[in-house]
Amino acid sequence: MLHFKTSLNYFVFLQSKLSKTLPGKFMKYFPSDYFQYKNNELYCEGVSLKSIAGKFGTPVYVYSKKFFADRYLEFANAFKSINHKIFFAAKSNFNLNVIKIFYDLGSGIDVNSLGELYRALKIGADPQRLLLTGVGKTKDEIKAGIELGVLMIKAESLHEVYLINRIAGDLGKKAQVALRVNPDVDPQTHPYISTGLAENKFGISAADAMEIYIECSKLKNIEISGVDMHIGSQITSITPYLEAVSKMIGLIENLKTAGITINHFDIGGGMGVLYNDEELFTPLQLAEKLIPLFKQIDCDIFFEPGRFLTANGGALVAEVLYLKENMNKNFIVVDAAMNDLLRPSIYNAYHHTQPVIKNNNEDIIADIVGPVCESGDFIAKNRVISKLEQGDLLAVLSAGAYGMVMASNYNARRRAPEIIIDKDKFFLTRSRESYEHLLWDEQIISNLHS
Repeated sequence: MLHFKTSLNYFVFLQSKLSKTLPGKFMKYFPSDYFQYKNNELYCEGVSLKSIAGKFGTPVYVYSKKFFADRYLEFANAFKSINHKIFFAAKSNFNLNVIKIFYDLGSGIDVNSLGELYRALKIGADPQRLLLTGVGKTKDEIKAGIELGVLMIKAESLHEVYLINRIAGDLGKKAQVALRVNPDVDPQTHPYISTGLAENKFGISAADAMEIYIECSKLKNIEISGVDMHIGSQITSITPYLEAVSKMIGLIENLKTAGITINHFDIGGGMGVLYNDEELFTPLQLAEKLIPLFKQIDCDIFFEPGRFLTANGGALVAEVLYLKENMNKNFIVVDAAMNDLLRPSIYNAYHHTQPVIKNNNEDIIADIVGPVCESGDFIAKNRVISKLEQGDLLAVLSAGAYGMVMASNYNARRRAPEIIIDKDKFFLTRSRESYEHLLWDEQIISNLHS
């Protein structure tokens, strides 16, 4: 049974109903309280996307502050009956102001590199509210984490723990360390974003975990106090969480019997979001299943949501450049490309697309493609969409996670600006890159050409 305590839950319910009434075809317009039509013009909260495109050009990323806040509070409230901490996964959207929105709401930050750590510090984050994660942390990253005194360094191999111990000893400090354990559970998601199987590169094997924890407990310069897991992203079933959490609780109980104190259990993130016709669960439904398990252990519970907090709070607005037909196949060429939004190209990921100005044109089936010199440069393939005209604006939805963070300068294209909407106000948080910016540290070497 679905719970209708937030607008997003109704949004999920509505999607399931519409997908049943439109077999084989996604709804024409994506239902959302954050991106809505007003007088046939698409708005983010109280601001017209057409006005944003007119002021800042296209392509342009637009984010809803209200969406971000609503999702964070929904997640936090679902688990309010237990001691828990939420750490926003900055890898999903590392815009400084997006990070700060969550931090100001009470979230910690999960950082995966020195770059993400620098961004967290730039917004004034307390290192004690940071988790330093990543499967291949460098010596410099480990050293920075120890010197700053981050809440926890999440180690993913015994070799890494040895290195952390040595660096901490050289610094005359004791590092707070947790081990990421791979529970060998299938998250039933895309193989590229599955992280909890034995065949994946992440974490230590659950079968070896007890022995490794005992070995780590003997090291002088670290304090092992956590068990961490993260089984994947875009998970649409509670079952993999139940299986993985149950396995890890068994490990925590065995560690306690062995005299190793575990202060926190981090289950990671990975909650699925609505892109197309997914059957989803809510944070409250997840909490109802997991809280009884968490109460079996005396630990703080950590979460690392990213996509859930941001994905459907963002849109990428593009302009139609050309329309063409090749051998009865329709193409809509837009000015957004795979360098702006990579997910469709590498995951064949679905992003709903719809006109910024609603029209009554006939529906066509078309590939929506970008200008980059790759056949893999597409936003959508074989998509049913209202027929568009040159100069029309198109909104690519669900672009608030893994959009700008994966953008590149391929074909020497400038990365798009980012705009945050707060009710009826808009704020430019990152301007479009200039061509000078693309060359900022590049120079022609005269001796090379003499």
